[in-house]
Amino acid sequence: MAFPKISRLTDVNQLAAHNKNNDCIILVTSQKNCTTSPLIDEAISKALTIDQRIGEQPVLIHAPELAGGRLIHSTSGPIDRDYDDVRNFGDAAAKGIILARDAGAKNPIILVEGVPAREAFANACEVSYLGACQALWQPLEAREFLGENEVETIESITLVDVNDQINLDFLSAVEAGKRLARDLAGTEPERFAPAGFAEYCQQAMTGTSVAVEIIDDRATIEKEFPLLGAVARASQAVTRHQPRVVHMDYVGEGPIEKTLILVGKAVTYDTGGADVKIGGHMAGMSRDKGGAAAVAGFMKTLAELKPKGLKVRATLGVVRNSIGPDSYVADEIILAHSGVRVRIGNTDAEGRLVMADLLSHGREMAKNETAPELMTIATLTGHASLAAGPYTILIENGPARDQQMADKLEQAGESWGDCIEIGRSRREDWKMIQPRSKADDVLSSNNGPSVSVARGHQFPMAFLALSSGLDKHGSQSEQPIAYTHIDIAGSGVEGSDWQHGKPTAAPVAALAARYLLG
Repeated sequence: MAFPKISRLTDVNQLAAHNKNNDCIILVTSQKNCTTSPLIDEAISKALTIDQRIGEQPVLIHAPELAGGRLIHSTSGPIDRDYDDVRNFGDAAAKGIILARDAGAKNPIILVEGVPAREAFANACEVSYLGACQALWQPLEAREFLGENEVETIESITLVDVNDQINLDFLSAVEAGKRLARDLAGTEPERFAPAGFAEYCQQAMTGTSVAVEIIDDRATIEKEFPLLGAVARASQAVTRHQPRVVHMDYVGEGPIEKTLILVGKAVTYDTGGADVKIGGHMAGMSRDKGGAAAVAGFMKTLAELKPKGLKVRATLGVVRNSIGPDSYVADEIILAHSGVRVRIGNTDAEGRLVMADLLSHGREMAKNETAPELMTIATLTGHASLAAGPYTILIENGPARDQQMADKLEQAGESWGDCIEIGRSRREDWKMIQPRSKADDVLSSNNGPSVSVARGHQFPMAFLALSSGLDKHGSQSEQPIAYTHIDIAGSGVEGSDWQHGKPTAAPVAALAARYLLG
């Protein structure tokens, strides 16, 4: 699971042609000129006399006086508008690295200039590296079949850091986590059916400080996670499709100051179940495992950095929502782990069922932990994509809002180009899930697609809180427990193209910046 090695260049003299370790310079900038190196600035000046594309689009300049003889000028575009953010630099680096790769470079230098002296752009160089790695990633199936060296030809990326300020260990760890998350989310449904998905997670943590436990016993799953077990019912007939629950645990050195309890949804293929997806909407549903992929990616970053004073329990529900004679169906009433009676409204709203019992176990754990924060992460609703486009959405309960949990995560994500929008749990959400009779305690969903339902991405948080028992731990309770639901249905893949778009690994960078950078 390799990715470009990262290194630092502090001596600008190494930008010259005598540097044989690097074979290209990518200037990521909001300007046409270069202030760091007179050699680069002169090469740009000469090129400007014959090529007016410079400053408008990425351009390859022949520059024999520079390392590798190649200079790529990749513009960030304007950065002074109210809506501009640090992603401008990440996008420019992505375009520049692809041009460098296609030109034959293997060990490019990235030089970032023209960065506004504002806090919002403080991580422009780091975001440029992550943007380049995002652009270079190729699917696991391609790497396994063709060979990593054949499809991912960039071997290293050197960042110009004259003041020696960039935290290379943190950057490398974040990219390691993002790469694992992309692999898990983006790989086809047979290679990463539940067993394969769980095994890949275990392999990724081998030799690290993260302990992994895989639960595959059907009786245990149906007893401890009955809602997940119901979703998996039709998949039990096919051995390779049988469900898994994956626990990952990390306990940092020293006194524990913060406990994170993360729950991730991994529906390895979502047919919709008995409420089958139609009209071409089933294509791309192997990516419905992006939430658990992101949680595993965060744990990989955590394993690399080994922070002190932090305890993390991550649980992944890995299920195939299959169609068959034993499919669970709408109208069923299932007794959840929490003791809540759940009436099924639509079998294509399976993700919240997969996570609810895991969250209930997390609730029980949180009662005895130091400063616990609970999160569910999922590609949950089409409404999230419709409402917020390519952004991650957070919905908090009362204690999380009291602690500004979403605000802090949003701020961390904004500064690292992993952008987030914050929603709000409202009384209409709770009305949506209220029982219609005394036979049940909560309705999982209505019987229509979330995109056509008002507050379609907000009300699932209410369902998760009630079905897991967290509704008893609100701000006014004897034991408040902070809980935030994270919907990445809009941010999980590039361009909202669920079949072909690259997984983004959102919100791994935001989580790492919030909880691991210190």
